[in-house]
Amino acid sequence: MTVYTPRRAARVLLVDAGGRVLLFSGWDPSRPDHRYWFTPGGGLDPGETAAQAAARELAEETGLRLDPAALGAPVWAETVEFPFDGVWYRQEQEFFLVRVPAWEVDTTGFTDVERGSVSGHRWWSVDELAASGHRYYPEDLPAVLTRALTEGSAPC
Repeated sequence: MTVYTPRRAARVLLVDAGGRVLLFSGWDPSRPDHRYWFTPGGGLDPGETAAQAAARELAEETGLRLDPAALGAPVWAETVEFPFDGVWYRQEQEFFLVRVPAWEVDTTGFTDVERGSVSGHRWWSVDELAASGHRYYPEDLPAVLTRALTEGSAPC
């Protein structure tokens, strides 16, 4: 029987003027062959709202600093179960859509875990993602991104 550690997280669909989403390339430290692409974001600190966590994580992982109120409402939410570094998590996560004309990613705010398990980043179009054959999370990211972009959000 798997014992899950509960976790709440906030993630960001950071989209540039070309409609491309920023993803990081990484792996699970306990399973180095399990490589994947993922959105900026991470766990909520005690007392933090999802928007506050999303803004904090965005600043730490990309250098983009936004007021949490500028994120608006989440565009999607899910609960996922996954292992990371030997721990199984059941994570409730909310996704925020942030549009930027362009952004030069600055990863100097990465944590030690991120520095040790993230190898790079790239901007992906929905079509590139769908045709890539790469593993990415969430698994239905092209559909999630298409819905978010169709429903719209104010640019920052």
